[in-house]
Amino acid sequence: MARAWSLKARPQGMPKHTDFAMIDLDQATLGAGEVRIANRWLSVDPYMRGRMNDVKSYVPPFALGEAMQGGAVGEVIESNDDGIKVGDMVLHMAGWRDEAVVPAAQVQKLPALDVPPQAFLGQLGMPGMTGYFGLLQVAEAKAGDTVFVSAAAGAVGSTVVQVAKAKGMTVIGSAGGAEKCAWVKSLGADAVIDYKSDVPVVKALGEAAPKGIDVYFDNVGGEHLDAALAHANMHARFAVCGMIDVYNSGAATQLKYLARLIGNRIQIRGFIVSDYMNRAEEFYKDMGGMLAAGTLKRQETVHEGLETMPDAFLGLFSGGNTGKMLVKV
Repeated sequence: MARAWSLKARPQGMPKHTDFAMIDLDQATLGAGEVRIANRWLSVDPYMRGRMNDVKSYVPPFALGEAMQGGAVGEVIESNDDGIKVGDMVLHMAGWRDEAVVPAAQVQKLPALDVPPQAFLGQLGMPGMTGYFGLLQVAEAKAGDTVFVSAAAGAVGSTVVQVAKAKGMTVIGSAGGAEKCAWVKSLGADAVIDYKSDVPVVKALGEAAPKGIDVYFDNVGGEHLDAALAHANMHARFAVCGMIDVYNSGAATQLKYLARLIGNRIQIRGFIVSDYMNRAEEFYKDMGGMLAAGTLKRQETVHEGLETMPDAFLGLFSGGNTGKMLVKV
């Protein structure tokens, strides 16, 4: 019998293991146009925390007691669709479980790029697309810009660092701890701020970018957003895709330097990666070229077994991942 993780209770603040429960799934008979997938790799992502709250958002909240959803890569083991064959490796959104039955229209065959299948849950999947389009389209970053990236050791941030360098930008990353900072530096970042050090982020950014920043890619919010506002140049562009600092605490960014928005004509724009899904072919072509040129590196933090899904998810909020956080089923 297939198994899945469900939300047992809506978290108050930081989620706890007791907020999750494993449930059995009925062995569904395959309908017309459906496929059965044995999941091999499962994704956990910060945005999932918002789906645990019973509030209106850009995606519906998780229903209590029902199987949760998320990105997954798996192998088709049964198919009632002519376009999807048994043995195909596919990307879909019926994660948090070991087996899924979904309409074939909701799965995507993995693109023909020379990477392991789990890469399509990270650098060459939703996180990578978030970084790519957020940097180049939302923030309109260009060669010569100075770019500040928070959570630069994460799946999104590490992609932003590498794409920015490949496109001729100066990059300042922020990461927590010496090991993560060294990895971000190895990706090509010109400077890296250790936000866990005793130096406030606003001061560290001023030292790393004495001439200011032109672009801020925000994964964190909080004092990182404040620091970016403090050091933003004229006509700076901010792309805001996440605010992991406030997902559990609810603490607001202080916005101490918000008045600089006016005089410096700073543009702050939030976005969701689904806005750009119709441009996936463009993404794969450009990223594939960088991959072939050897300019992309990636790293994964892997938990083994479906049972470890809550551990992997909670690790996102304690700095437990370098690169993409994954569960291998």
